[in-house]
Amino acid sequence: MTDAPLPGPASHSYFSQRLRLHYVDWGNPDGPPLLLVHGGRDHCRNWDWVAEALRDEYHIIAPDLRGHGDSQWMIGGSYSISEYVYDIAQLLHQTNLTPVTIIGHSLGGAISLRYAGAYPENVVNLIAIEGLGWPPKIVAKRASRSTQQRVISWVDGLRKLSARTPRKYSTLEEAFQRMQEENPHLTPEQARHLTIHGVNQNEDGTYSWKFDNYTRATPPFGMGAREGAELWSNITCPTLLIRGLDSWASEPEKDGRAAHFKNARCVNIENAGHWVHHDQLDRFLKEVKSFLAEQHLR
Repeated sequence: MTDAPLPGPASHSYFSQRLRLHYVDWGNPDGPPLLLVHGGRDHCRNWDWVAEALRDEYHIIAPDLRGHGDSQWMIGGSYSISEYVYDIAQLLHQTNLTPVTIIGHSLGGAISLRYAGAYPENVVNLIAIEGLGWPPKIVAKRASRSTQQRVISWVDGLRKLSARTPRKYSTLEEAFQRMQEENPHLTPEQARHLTIHGVNQNEDGTYSWKFDNYTRATPPFGMGAREGAELWSNITCPTLLIRGLDSWASEPEKDGRAAHFKNARCVNIENAGHWVHHDQLDRFLKEVKSFLAEQHLR
């Protein structure tokens, strides 16, 4: 007789700046807390394979960022990194789950790194999958633009987004094919799972991605590269920076960004693009478990 599979995560809501935001809880409330933060235009259920592997050891929660998944979209304002950091701070405050271990991917990694720099006492271990943002050369090029150019570019970008309607797919299979095209590293099973949890069915029977198109806009001011590097230097917990060798992201040890961290190790994973935790799940989990075990033994 085999053991029955454990149930999936339970959905919950919390409020941040009057937005109803969604997160899932994988149970095991007596375990040490682990927060999983997804990337841009993604959703909390992209972590399911990671959560399944770690749920016996940790109390895992995974939020949908504002404008993503089953969380509310903003009306007015902008999707800035500082707003996302506030949301994570509120989630951890309201659930009383600090000190916490955090794993973040891409935008979620950037948010997690900034939160850990603002509240170093609240984070015991930190793993960021390509969470340092654009390579320094691209950041420098963008910073060279005048304030006027940045504002005009932002305004023009928002106007274009206001005319952009969510793409509609006639069938779930069509959306699934688009998911496979976006990341050819995915297995069909992964792509189908990500699609099922990443779309809503519209009133006319078509399907659209859950994220708000306005999340594509980058505000011209705010918590930029300089402020981000300052916060990285405040992080006190052991930090693992993971990068896929097939990704666009540059190597932190070579481009100088790793030097901002007090206690960070960098790992490059072969045959993986930007979504390392999907592209090479077993290798990713091996690195994560080894890193967390090292900290537990100290």
